[in-house]
Order: sequence, then structure tokens, then C-alpha cells
Amino acid sequence: MSEPASISTGIAARYATAVYELAKDAGDVKGLEGDIATLTAAMADSADFNDLIQSPIYSRADQATAITAIAKKAGVSALMTNTLALMADKRRLFVVPQLVQTLRDIIAEDKGEVTADVTSAKALTKTQSDKLAKTLTARMGKDVTINATVDESLIGGLIVKVGSKMIDTSIRSKLSSLQNAMKEVG
Repeated sequence: MSEPASISTGIAARYATAVYELAKDAGDVKGLEGDIATLTAAMADSADFNDLIQSPIYSRADQATAITAIAKKAGVSALMTNTLALMADKRRLFVVPQLVQTLRDIIAEDKGEVTADVTSAKALTKTQSDKLAKTLTARMGKDVTINATVDESLIGGLIVKVGSKMIDTSIRSKLSSLQNAMKEVG
């Protein structure tokens, strides 16, 4: 892990732990999960939001004012709104993506869940997703939540990542290994 990524992860972990503990003490972990979904959607859908949290050209006051207004408009809880304002004041908004991921991981661990990142060539149907989650749950011994993405370059098959384990059954990887085997022979 590079040094800047390690620093960002460390900062995010401290904020995430504090936010989670406060939400847990207040009995509002469900609300925190809603905040995570809202922030994830904002990061995925808005280039302006990403510019606000990443760009150093905005002053602390401008970032704090903007992030507070956005959070209130989006219906984010007071706890998360205050946290984002504090992060803006401390010039730490650049770690919001890591904060969201760390919070997601903390909540999942506390619930005894594991997230599986599944990449497929085509979008999985609800039946396929449920069957895969059931199979992974049986294998992992914990409830598995599927985080599905589509990558058409796989041609077919799946890439499943759960923690440090990865299963790659994509046709792209099989063709690649076949190509390597043919190079070794010839």
C-alpha cells in the first residue's frame, strides 16, 4: 500500500470508528447505513460533489458550508452532517470515500456479515444473485452481501472477491491462461 493511501485509510478509520460508536450508542446504526448509501450515491452520481471533497482550491469555510448544505438537502443525519463539517474544517474531506468503505466494513463485521465483490460479464438476475449469496454464505459461514458490478470484457463467468480470497472463473482469464500455456509449448 502506498504511503498516501495508508495515511488516508488511517484517517478514515479513526473517523469511522468514532462515527460508528456514536451511532451505536444512539441506537441509530440503521440511519448510519442510510447515510452511507446517500454518500455512495452522491460520489457515484456527482462530479461536482467529488470535486468538492477532493479539490484543495476550496477554502475550509467554503467546503464546510457546501458540505453541510448538501448533507442537509440529501437528508443525511445530524451525526454525519456534523462529522462532514468537522472533516471540512480539518481539511479531511478527501478521505470521504475511504470513510464510507470503512463504515460499511465496520457495520458488516458487527453484524457478522461479509461483502463479496462480484464482477460479471452481464448483470446478475435477482435469482442468480440470491443463489450466489446462498452458496457463499454456506462456504464462508457468515451472511454474505453481494456488491455486483458489470465488466463486459470478462466475456463470461464471474470474478468473486471475499476478503483476501478471489475466485476467477471468467472466460477472459481462461483464455489468458490458455494463451500462456501455448506460449510455453511453442
